Amino acid sequence: MSDKTPAEPVPAATIVMLRDGPEGLEVFMVVRHHQIDFASGALVFPGGKADPADFDPRLAPRLTGAAADPDLRANQVAAIRESFEECGVLLARSEGSDQLIDGARLATLEAYRDRLHKGDLSIFEFLEQENLTLACDALTHFAHWVTPDMMPKRFDTHFFLAVAPPDHLAIHDGHESVDSVWIRPADALAEAAAGTKTIIFPTLRNIEKLAQFESCAAAISATHGTTPVRVLPWTEKREDGNYLCIPPEAGYEISEERMPERS
Repeated sequence: MSDKTPAEPVPAATIVMLRDGPEGLEVFMVVRHHQIDFASGALVFPGGKADPADFDPRLAPRLTGAAADPDLRANQVAAIRESFEECGVLLARSEGSDQLIDGARLATLEAYRDRLHKGDLSIFEFLEQENLTLACDALTHFAHWVTPDMMPKRFDTHFFLAVAPPDHLAIHDGHESVDSVWIRPADALAEAAAGTKTIIFPTLRNIEKLAQFESCAAAISATHGTTPVRVLPWTEKREDGNYLCIPPEAGYEISEERMPERS
């Protein structure tokens, strides 16, 4: 056992964008750039670290249906911001409207993606300039994972389900992600099992959970109003090898997996 103090996990958010395809539920996934230091080359859900600006209390009047907890609220902001930056989908409304912005309005906002990504302006400044409110009520809290203590870089990540507006064209940003795909959860699992796609442990567990649902409505209905169990994986050394474990009460298909032997 190491005496080294674990790194403090960084707040992060992941958006699990869903749509109903011709053969059932599909999820939007991106391939991480090979130079990204976390999950490089892997098939993942869009997302990233929460920016300090996501915690700005001035955002409150420009959030609809946001969580009461300020940290969770900042993660909701981060999830929506990341979905815009990374795949061009923006869950927002014009102030005073009850409808999400349409594809035509979204197209006029395209230039903001890169500016937000580079930190040239904050999410608050963007919303103020364009008179927008973020649709936090379009997010469903799906999962909560924390990177294990032994990892040098750690994230405290909240996963949110969202149904992609039909006229918002989801596409990877070419910076953090280099490819993207709408894929059925069962097909993603099959590709991971075949070794044709790299999918890290937390993503795989959440895809397995999504594979239970036939439609967006079924996934949202089953998840809405629940509080995800905080998952902090740990390792156990057993006679037949080392195992990666997660709390059984988190409700995943498996709660332990034997880790490959190091060569």
